[in-house]
Amino acid sequence: MTDTGADHPLLVRELSQLEFVRRVLAQAERERTPLLERVRYIAIVSELIDEIYQVRVAELEEKVDAGFEDLLRAGMSAPELLERIRSLVADLCEQQSRVFRTELQPALEGLGIHILLWDALDDTDRAYLHQVFHDRVYPVLTPLAVDPAHPFPYISNLSMNLAVMVREAETGQQRFARVKVPPILPRFIELPDRRGFVPLEQLISAHIDELFPGMQVSKCHPFRLTRNTDYELAEFETNDLLAALKSEIGRRRRGQVMRLEVERDIDPDVLDLLMRELEIKDRHVYRIAGLLDLGSLTTLANLDLPDFRWKPFPPVVPAGLSGKRTFFELISKSDLIVHHPYESFAASTAEFVREAAHDPDVLGIKQTLYRTSSNSSIARSLITAAELGKQVVALVELKARFDEERNIERAQALEEAGVHVVYGLVGLKTHAKLCLVVRQEEGRLARYVHTSTGNYNEKTARMYEDVGLFTKDPQIGADVSDLFNHLTGYSKQKSYRKLVVAPTELRDHFLEMVRRESGYGDGHIVAKLNGLVDERMINALYEASQAGTRIDLIVRGVCCLRPGVPGLSENITVRSIVGRFLEHSRILRLGRPERGFQYYIGSADLMPRNLDRRVEALFPVEDPEAQRRLEEILDLCRADDHLSWVLQPEGTYEPRGQKRGLDLHQALMDLALERSRSARSR
Repeated sequence: MTDTGADHPLLVRELSQLEFVRRVLAQAERERTPLLERVRYIAIVSELIDEIYQVRVAELEEKVDAGFEDLLRAGMSAPELLERIRSLVADLCEQQSRVFRTELQPALEGLGIHILLWDALDDTDRAYLHQVFHDRVYPVLTPLAVDPAHPFPYISNLSMNLAVMVREAETGQQRFARVKVPPILPRFIELPDRRGFVPLEQLISAHIDELFPGMQVSKCHPFRLTRNTDYELAEFETNDLLAALKSEIGRRRRGQVMRLEVERDIDPDVLDLLMRELEIKDRHVYRIAGLLDLGSLTTLANLDLPDFRWKPFPPVVPAGLSGKRTFFELISKSDLIVHHPYESFAASTAEFVREAAHDPDVLGIKQTLYRTSSNSSIARSLITAAELGKQVVALVELKARFDEERNIERAQALEEAGVHVVYGLVGLKTHAKLCLVVRQEEGRLARYVHTSTGNYNEKTARMYEDVGLFTKDPQIGADVSDLFNHLTGYSKQKSYRKLVVAPTELRDHFLEMVRRESGYGDGHIVAKLNGLVDERMINALYEASQAGTRIDLIVRGVCCLRPGVPGLSENITVRSIVGRFLEHSRILRLGRPERGFQYYIGSADLMPRNLDRRVEALFPVEDPEAQRRLEEILDLCRADDHLSWVLQPEGTYEPRGQKRGLDLHQALMDLALERSRSARSR
């Protein structure tokens, strides 16, 4: 998947995203990965490609439709880049389908897990499925005809459908009908005693005649759409952000078609009809060998077969939290770093908010919520605190992409319980992860702060790698208090004591830190990120490299920087770590042992949206033990040779190759268990 603009100093963002998809797909090919986890990676690949089309491809399509002729990165125009993406996605989907058909499906069959098509069923299974169809499926099906009285129906985003051609027996006239495969039903219907699974669309197709009595069904083909879900909310033109966002969500469901997935052997006349009615071109059509929507394989990945999944790792209670001291006593003594999913979110972050809600000396809690789980214990604690008479403020970011509806529901539930709910600043997303607890102690007010690189979400905290910091630092407490005043009121504050906040100062502060480190001649920068896209940041790193600064970047996803280019970036290395857990923390370290290190954690990646269009916060980490924990994480990331991929100058990634035989995720699980045992023995 080589980048065609090899002479350009920046890699193309969309092609870098597809390189990340390729690394995820490689996890499905690794034999040492448990079988059901390999199936899960196959499903994740489909979900990642869906998102690319809903957002990134949608943006490029809009440029093409608008006649945008300017060259993009690497000397490619928008039409050229779209064609490049199409070719790469076709290759990825072909590889994904092949891996599933030739490797994983036979392995599943070896366990007695068969994905069966209707023609392969015996009479007993067909009789069972006939009953299932009539009892559970037929009542929720709605065939929609297309004729002069019935226009072509709206096809929803990411839905599975059947394109059906029917013929009137008397006249021989053919008509088209669409049947939506109900998303409320399981994609795979299980046979008794787990003898096999039949795709729901196969079951419906086998009974399609029953939906059109008196007609002859001549053709029936599954298809699936991906639509443009990117939208611009005109916040400056609305008086009610909540109502405007609800309206935009409805508009998003009807976005332009970006991709039509069909079976490889679809009837040409049916395909022509779909393309004509959906108003799409050849470049939007993707012919798939095998099942459509492999993202639904999550159903099989979740089967209760523990021997074929990752060995469960119950997160440990962070050292120091298992004693009799309260959170407030512990944090008053020293800062505390917690590392998820190795250390328990429930026993640390969620417990901190719960304890604050019930503590009679706590006067107020202020918290940002970007993406919350459907049954959030933190939200319940905030409601409890409000019911107990505490001043509770929740800043709920409604505009978190793909989580808007859930956040609207959460905001309304909090408001109904008496929590003061605000929606942040007009024109900006609030992405910073902050919790401020104000407590009365010996006649004075004390501020306790929690910040994290990840969301306040119990579910993702079991899968996403993130770092959290608890501190009673009075300057940080004052900064967070000022920042909440800025977010909830009319404060125009732009600078802070220790915090570095976007969009007002994070970009300039980072550029200055890089410039200062490069001035030492032997500078060293280590940064762990999710994405590196911003051109000014990349150019600053290039300049630092040319000044002799060593730069070690650990970038899990998109990276537009070309490392190892003579005269440009020969002192820069970039690696990506992909494995059991999703690397999500953002950690920055600058300096050398002789003059000391500076450590920061934060919510921002080095991307224009984070630096210019979001409220983000970068926190200094100054406690020696907390710094040691961050150093341990960075050291292991750089030492890993099981999960690491190294970015090449032309934009491809290569496995690092085993030298020390260190698996980052296993090493961190082992360290967490060792710390837990040591704490219990004291």
